[in-house]
Amino acid sequence: MKKIVVLLGDYYHPKEWINASLDQALTILNENESVECVDIQTNQLLEELKKKPDAVILFREDRLNPTDEKIDTWMTEEVSDAIAQYVEQGGGWLGWHSGLASYAIESSYTEMLKGYFEYHPDQHAQVKYTSVQGNNAFGQVSFEILDEHYFVKVNEAETNVFLRSESKDGNSTAGWFHDYGKGRVCCLTPAHNKEGLLTEEFTHLLAKTIEWVSK
Repeated sequence: MKKIVVLLGDYYHPKEWINASLDQALTILNENESVECVDIQTNQLLEELKKKPDAVILFREDRLNPTDEKIDTWMTEEVSDAIAQYVEQGGGWLGWHSGLASYAIESSYTEMLKGYFEYHPDQHAQVKYTSVQGNNAFGQVSFEILDEHYFVKVNEAETNVFLRSESKDGNSTAGWFHDYGKGRVCCLTPAHNKEGLLTEEFTHLLAKTIEWVSK
């Protein structure tokens, strides 16, 4: 049985929506193998990493109180370094939506991801997600959802882009993956809204990314 640690939900992203999406993906995965999910809080991550789970899924931004004047964050340098070391030694990491957001650019965590969230327009838009032609790592997909269109900065020379996004606001990278030491890293920008998170095409793609990082 594979063990996957999950750290989900923040001020702007209701945990129940993310859990519903993850449950759909795990139902697809469990058709072929058994997967156990361990739901944790930020202060438990260091201890869980020591247990060497097959993968970790992070859908939570670094800011704990994004609407306050003085912002507190949870990912210390110690935690960032521990994550990078865990993956380098063979772990799997899925940085999903806000799991890419507000983390220090000059950190071992962001360096490991090879990319980070820059901004999204204030208004949600119809975003079309399309597989990169010639990259069949997770199959070919094309779907359109009302979403928070993430614009990200990615070091494409050091990773493999498999998904692009397009809306009235422009184009961006939406999914990328790479080996990191002995481990694996995948980053996925959709989705923000409940409807998008539960879209069948998306949950099938999510399942494939989880399967890959947890190999």
